[in-house]
Amino acid sequence: MLHIKNLHKSYGAFEVLKGLDMNVNKGDVYGFLGKNGCGKTTTMNIVSNIIPKDSGEIIFGKENCKVGYLPETPSMFTYMNGYEYLDYIAACCSYKGDKKKRINEVINLVGMAEGGKRKIQGYSRGMNQRIGIAAAIFDNPDLLILDEPTSALDPQGRAEVMGIIKQLADMGTTIILCTHILSDVERTANRIGIVRDGRMAVEGTMAEIKDQFARNGKKIVMGIFGDPNAAVQPINKCTGGQFYFDRQRAIFEIPLDFNENEQVRAQQILNEINSADLTISLFVIENKTLEQIYMETIG
Repeated sequence: MLHIKNLHKSYGAFEVLKGLDMNVNKGDVYGFLGKNGCGKTTTMNIVSNIIPKDSGEIIFGKENCKVGYLPETPSMFTYMNGYEYLDYIAACCSYKGDKKKRINEVINLVGMAEGGKRKIQGYSRGMNQRIGIAAAIFDNPDLLILDEPTSALDPQGRAEVMGIIKQLADMGTTIILCTHILSDVERTANRIGIVRDGRMAVEGTMAEIKDQFARNGKKIVMGIFGDPNAAVQPINKCTGGQFYFDRQRAIFEIPLDFNENEQVRAQQILNEINSADLTISLFVIENKTLEQIYMETIG
């Protein structure tokens, strides 16, 4: 859907994008990550044709690709209500279909059928984001770009907006999701890119990136009821037995070497614990979280 190659952009003497490459496939929910100032918003503004690039290639997957864009702080005419604002959006994009039907479709999709009758000046941040999403998807874009769509929302508002994003993804919409809330990306995105200093540092599917970073991050997490000291000796036969307490049970975190067979190691540990007649309440093999990968990447 979108291929960016060697993208450059400077503001005066300050070079923001220093040869960014990026690939978004049709149907992806692409988590676009990086520190403030690394070039994410500049990239989205260039893709949306709001600002020009200095050099590089931007290739869309289809001719006349339509892009919908929700900026982090959307500006709206606050004297309008939601329905009036979407009527204005329909005029701006020269919508060819049944305008009234489409307004009702998008306003229902974002859960604003009643709220849309109120003046925008009285909207909460969550209501603003919903109407902003309705505007961004109004003309059925091929690519939807969302910049911090859940920032400054309370937990309920964030859950509601993420529910809308998931619904759009299930409908096959290709989405670029730019956010600092990594748990939202981990839960929603199938593919991510992490930008560092104006270049793409890491890009791939979630599974590919977790495998890539597994060398120093995979571990067995095991919970044992009873005296943790009784578990140290059998665990030490296999590996180092470090533990901490959580709700009257000992939690052991056992690092796994990248090259070893995790299933063989897991079975070895289980055999040792069973022979010591200890009760296991938890046993999982964990990879690095997206947060750990992100922090390692951006330094």
